[in-house]
Order: sequence, then structure tokens, then C-alpha cells
Amino acid sequence: MKSRREFLKDAATGAIALGSAAATEKLGFAGMLGQQSAEHATTGRSRVVIARDASLEGTGAQPDEQRVLNLLDKAMAAYTGREKPVEAWKNIIPPNILAGGVIGLKVNGLGGRGISTHAALTMAVAERLQQAGVRAGNILVWDRDKWSLGNCGMSVNTDAGRVRCYGNDVGGYEDEQVQCGAVRVRLTKILTRECAMVINLPILKDHEMAGITFSMKNMYGAVDRPYALHGNNCNPGVADVNCMPVVREKVKFTIGDALSSVYDGGPGFRPERLWYPNALVVGEDRVALDTIAWGMIEQKRAEAGLLSLEAAGRRPDYIATAADGAHWLGTNDPRQIHLLNV
Repeated sequence: MKSRREFLKDAATGAIALGSAAATEKLGFAGMLGQQSAEHATTGRSRVVIARDASLEGTGAQPDEQRVLNLLDKAMAAYTGREKPVEAWKNIIPPNILAGGVIGLKVNGLGGRGISTHAALTMAVAERLQQAGVRAGNILVWDRDKWSLGNCGMSVNTDAGRVRCYGNDVGGYEDEQVQCGAVRVRLTKILTRECAMVINLPILKDHEMAGITFSMKNMYGAVDRPYALHGNNCNPGVADVNCMPVVREKVKFTIGDALSSVYDGGPGFRPERLWYPNALVVGEDRVALDTIAWGMIEQKRAEAGLLSLEAAGRRPDYIATAADGAHWLGTNDPRQIHLLNV
């Protein structure tokens, strides 16, 4: 089994209103973010894990690879209840995909080198997948294009004997458009034809139009015209993209990168608004994940003396839309989210 350093060398050639601190407190959301519980949900609520390592706090350099791997293991153990990393991953990946399906790792490099999915996390996931039995060539790191991947510390590699890495500019888009709700786009062939399953690796950020960008909005990187889907604070654009059957069915799990984050002025890199949550946010329910991410951003903005996203005119209403009866992508009700802080 190759080391992480070798991997890097290879691959690098309506039910909620969280718009204000008062609303957050009213719903008990601030308490959720601060709770310290490692017991598993037994009530059918959507489970979300926030795993933290305060010692990861950085100064602009890449986080320590071993500490990131350890943090990933802690998050996966808390989510699955399996202490051994290999067993945790086997609990997440269906046996038929482990046996030969391609697993896509959807990173996000849109914000530039200062605020993109960390390479240390991407390759830690790739390492654990291989240890669980996934062939290296059946792991495909992808994003929009070569530039975005470069911002994530990756470079194009199509060698089927190694962890592969390329974007939609290489994989191409389907000729025919698909429609869901108000959205009509062409989807990347990486998602439609190559990947049997996608693990979502977004990075937590403020967004000047959407309010926040995390799990669901990362799927804008799977369509040919994301720029056309930003009207009305990306609502219902984000919900409609995620409601497309191939996105709903193949994007199975999210390991959100909150090692560092921008809490204002995003989605681009804003060093004056950079902070280090030193966390991974893990789960299957994409709406619950974005609900938790919203709370994290609001909490930090309040600490910094900034307006809430609602007061700033960019409340992420697409989260509630994604939870509504027409989309049914998950829950945005904190009472139905079982949050584990570890």
C-alpha cells in the first residue's frame, strides 16, 4: 500500500429560519453546535458528525497529512459505529461497488488555492478506500476543469493503474439536456457514465449569492451552465440540480472539508475573513449537512460582529426548498437532525 505522500505525488503531477442569531437560539441550533455527544441516533433522525482537531489550526500551510487521516478516521468511526477504518468504509460503500465500481471524489477548487478542498483530505479518503478494497484506478478525483483541480493541489492523471484525476473538460458533457424543475442543463459524463457512486468533498464557505456553499451547491460542478443557476440566491437552482435522479442516486455520502473556511466575502479566497474550524462534517443527508453548515457560518459571523445572512439579503432558502415536498432531499428541521460532535 502506497503512503499518502506517494499518493499525492501520483495524483498531484421551509421548516427552518436560521437567518439570525436570535432565530438560531430560538430553535436550539446553537446548542446543537455546542453539544458533546458520541452516541448513535436511534430515532430515525438524520445523523451528522462534526469531528474536530484543534491542533490542525493552520497559518496558510497545508494541514498535517497524518492528523487529517486521523481526523477522518474519527469522523467515520463516529458516523458508522465501526472503530476500525476499513470496517467503517465497508459500512458506507455497497459491496457491488467495492467489488468493481468507480467511486468519484467530487472536490471543489472554485475558490482558488487558499480556499479549496485540501489535498490531504482527498488523498486520505483515497487511501482508506483502497484499504477497504477499491482498486486505485476505480477512484476518480474530479471537478470542473484542470484549473479547479490545480487549486485543490491536484493535476490531471488518466492512468488507470493509479488514482485518476481529471475534470469535465476531459470527461465531457452529455449531448442531451435534462430538466428538473426550473433547471435544464447537460450533466458531466463523469457522473452519468463513469461513476457508480460519488463521495462529495465540498469545502465550507460563505457565498455572495447563495449565502453558503457546501454539500448541495458543490453539485453545480456537475453541470455545463452553473452560471445560469444563481438567480434568486440559487433558489431553486441548487435544490433542482440535486433532485435530478442521477445526482440524487449516485451522490451517496459527504465528507465536508471545514479544515479552513471563509465566513464572509466568499466563495473566493478572502484572507481577512479566513477561519479555521479544524473540522470535518460528515453525513448522508445533504440537506441536514447544509443546515448544520449554515449554522456554523452564522455562528462565526455573529462572533465577528457581522450581519446574519438574512439581514445581508442572502439567506440560503434553497435549503428549505430542498427539504420541501416537491424535492424531498432530506431534512432541514434541527429536531430531526442528530448531531454528533466528536
